[in-house]
Amino acid sequence: MIKIAIDAMGGDFAPEQIIKGVNLAIEKHDDIELVLYGDEKLIKKHLKENSRVNIVHTTDFLDMGVEDPVKEFRTNPNHSLFLAMRSVKEGETDAIVSAGPTQGLVVGGHFILRRIRGMKRVAIAPFIPDFNGRQRILLDSGANVEFKPEHLLDFAIVASIIAKSYLNIEEPKVGLINIGSEKGKGRADDLLAYDLMDENKLINFIGNVEPKEMLLTDCDVLVTDGFTGNVLMKSYEGAIKAFSTAIKTEVENSFKVKMGALLMKSAFNNIKENTNAEKVGGAILVGVDGILIKAHGSSNDFAFYNAIRQARSMAKADIITKIKKAIEETHKND
Repeated sequence: MIKIAIDAMGGDFAPEQIIKGVNLAIEKHDDIELVLYGDEKLIKKHLKENSRVNIVHTTDFLDMGVEDPVKEFRTNPNHSLFLAMRSVKEGETDAIVSAGPTQGLVVGGHFILRRIRGMKRVAIAPFIPDFNGRQRILLDSGANVEFKPEHLLDFAIVASIIAKSYLNIEEPKVGLINIGSEKGKGRADDLLAYDLMDENKLINFIGNVEPKEMLLTDCDVLVTDGFTGNVLMKSYEGAIKAFSTAIKTEVENSFKVKMGALLMKSAFNNIKENTNAEKVGGAILVGVDGILIKAHGSSNDFAFYNAIRQARSMAKADIITKIKKAIEETHKND
C-alpha cells in the first residue's frame, strides 16, 4: 500500500477542491492510503468517509500570498504543508502532494526533506503537454535564478530518470535551452553545461534547443536555469491562452467562420484535450530527498486527483532510490 501525504489546506480553492480530488483518487486506486493535513472540521464537510483516508488536524496553513515562507517555517512548524513534509521525511508516508505556494514548497523541501546528497540545487520540473498530448519535462522553471553548469547536468540526469520511470521513455532525449541550436551558442556557463552533458553517459544529450522548438523538438527533457525556464513556461501558458481567445473571438464575429468552426469542432476539441494541464497533474520538486508534487494553485478536483496519481506512480517506480544512485555515481570522484 502506498501512503501519500496531502496538504489539504494549500491552494486557491482549498480545502473543497483538494478533498474532492482525494475522493476521486481513493475511488480510482485501491492501493493507496491518504493522510490529510489540515482543519478536520472543514475537511469533513467534503470528504467521503473511507478507511484508507486519515486526517491529522491543524488549523495552521500557508496563505497563497505568503511573503516570507522562511519566517513562517521558523515561527510555525505546524502549518499543514510542513507537517505533511515531515511525514515523508520520517518515513510515515511515501510522497506529498500540495497546491500551496511554490516558495513554501521550496523552503520546506530545503529545510525538511533536504537535498539528496550530491545535489547542489533543487529545481521545479513541470510536465509540458504539446498539441499531440506528448509530455516533456522542463527544468528549472523557477526554483533558482543563478546556476552553475554542474547544476544543469544534475537536473538532466534526474529528469532523465523521471522520464524513463514515469513517462516510460526508454532512452529520453535531453536538450539544453539556448538562443541557437548550434554548438558554441549562449553564455559561458551554457557552453560549459553543453560539454558536461555531452560527455555524460547517464543521459542521451542531443544538443541545444531553441525556445521556439519547445513543442516540436524530439527532446523529452529540456534543461535551463530557473529564470529562463520560468519565462519560457509563462510564455507557453500565455500563448496557449491568447491563441484560444483569438480563435473564440474570430468564431463569434463571423458567421462564415462559425460554420467552419462547426466542421472543425472535433479537431479543436482534440487540441484542447491534448493541452489540458489538468490531465498532467503537477510539477515535481527535483533534487529533494522525497517525492514532492506541486499541483497548480488553482487546481480543481480533477487536476488535484492527477497530481495524486503522479505521486502514486512515482512512488511505485521507486524514483528517489534510482535518482540517489545516479547522482552518487556522477559525483563519486568529487
